[in-house]
Amino acid sequence: MNRLCWLAVAMVLALAGPARADDGWVILTYHRFGQDQYPTTSVRLDQFDRQLAAIRDGGYTVLPLPELVAALNAGAPLPPRAVAITVDDAYTSLYREGWPRLRAHGFPFTLFVSTDAADDGAGDLMSWDQIREVAADPLVTIGHHAAAHAHMADLDLAAAAADLDRADARFAAELGHVPALFAYPYGEYGAALRDLVAGRGFAAAFGQQSGVVDRWADRYGLPRFPINANTAFDAFRLRLGAMPLPATESEPADLLVGDGNNPPAVSFRLVQPDDAGGPLRIDAMTCYFDGSPVAFSRDGDRIAIGLPRALGQGRSRLNCTMPAADGRWRWHGIQFYRP
Repeated sequence: MNRLCWLAVAMVLALAGPARADDGWVILTYHRFGQDQYPTTSVRLDQFDRQLAAIRDGGYTVLPLPELVAALNAGAPLPPRAVAITVDDAYTSLYREGWPRLRAHGFPFTLFVSTDAADDGAGDLMSWDQIREVAADPLVTIGHHAAAHAHMADLDLAAAAADLDRADARFAAELGHVPALFAYPYGEYGAALRDLVAGRGFAAAFGQQSGVVDRWADRYGLPRFPINANTAFDAFRLRLGAMPLPATESEPADLLVGDGNNPPAVSFRLVQPDDAGGPLRIDAMTCYFDGSPVAFSRDGDRIAIGLPRALGQGRSRLNCTMPAADGRWRWHGIQFYRP
């Protein structure tokens, strides 16, 4: 779906009725399939088959990512337990293994493509011919993943804009349009890069912080649950059934961490949702920084978290969860990046 289609889609969805509270929308992200030598970016094929069966049999509705985003922008209702599936980087294992399995289940997905890799078409990366073949499937949306798949938060804005310009030109030449959805390479972004992406007319942009999309979410920093070979099946089901832990007024506003704010002072305001999960149980909330528990303080609905140490270079993640009704869990995640 190109950018010109979004207004029409949003208008149609708005006719579905007034906005209502819902359980949020889970987005799963994959990279490789059956490339077991890469356990942090690949899923085993038997593991993927079991995950797809859990989605099929668990009462979930898998929707195209553009439909979820358009509904979010229009304030339109969606089915409960709505799920979207994304795949980053266009490895050939998606072409050989992932796509046939998704197609057999009738599950739509979005493939985020980096154009330099497609130009190379070497090794285990899909060629433009393969990408066009996948894109012809009505279940598939092609997304924008920049040109060089660089650590874009390390670049100055001129270099980042040039990378996006180059990708735009290649998408237009090879596919006839520029994708409307953007995924930050590695999920890394700061305020300046976020604003650059938003200003270029994308409908939404996605990170790789864990969490559930809700109506309070930043359209240019939407969460996705990364899934790989290290994701145990119970952990997968927990993520698949996750509900929003709605947070607003998050600080720091810039997720790029420099020497002057390391460690950053983290805080956010929790919003009481009106959904099937019941009221927030703040007394039962737990937070983890890079996998280790951290304490938080509470002032009304404002949560403050003191990180225990300075952040090292690269990505650091904070996750807060709390139990909800029916054995489900609420989830809010933040990914910081230190160049």
